[in-house]
Amino acid sequence: MRFIAVEGPIGVGKTTLSRRLAASFDYQLLLEGAHENPFLERFYQDPAQWALQTQLFFLLQRAEQLNDLRQEDLFQPARVADFLIHKDRLFAALTLADDEFALYEKVYQHVIQRAPQPDLVIYLQAPVPVLQQRIRQRGIACEQSISADYLQRLSDAYVSLFQHYDETPLLVVNTEQLNLAESTRDYEKLLQYILSLQGGRHHFDPAAP
Repeated sequence: MRFIAVEGPIGVGKTTLSRRLAASFDYQLLLEGAHENPFLERFYQDPAQWALQTQLFFLLQRAEQLNDLRQEDLFQPARVADFLIHKDRLFAALTLADDEFALYEKVYQHVIQRAPQPDLVIYLQAPVPVLQQRIRQRGIACEQSISADYLQRLSDAYVSLFQHYDETPLLVVNTEQLNLAESTRDYEKLLQYILSLQGGRHHFDPAAP
């Protein structure tokens, strides 16, 4: 695998898992860089006013990050990213007005044609109360105002996105009972499962022997 993308709703543990995988595989790490988005904090305070600017910034930022992956090169390092660029449209559909979404869609369709496909997408899930708890624990100020309703709609949108997703091999992981940040045992068990995958669609069961 030369390119792994980790996805899931806010607070589910994308960056934590991406960092650990990058260290395990000695891969280059690509992070979303949400802190670099100058509109994000204003979006959380006034979504209707700042949604379009926020989404376009994220879309173009991620496209730029992935730009050097478009051409296959045996000398390029393998990579793990804590985002899948296709999910940008999911956020846009949740937050933009119809006319704004029509404008966004034109930019998205142009960008997505040139985006490289991962060799594996890992989709992390967790119930909304667990997401809320993790958001509180990591203490990012602008995230503390995110409502349970928004998290639920976002989680439902992710379920819809990946329900029939077949563009790349997919691994679905419910992280409710996993501590990927602090438990070496939990992480190693997931890592060994990832190493055993041979394409297709898979579900990781942390309770399985």
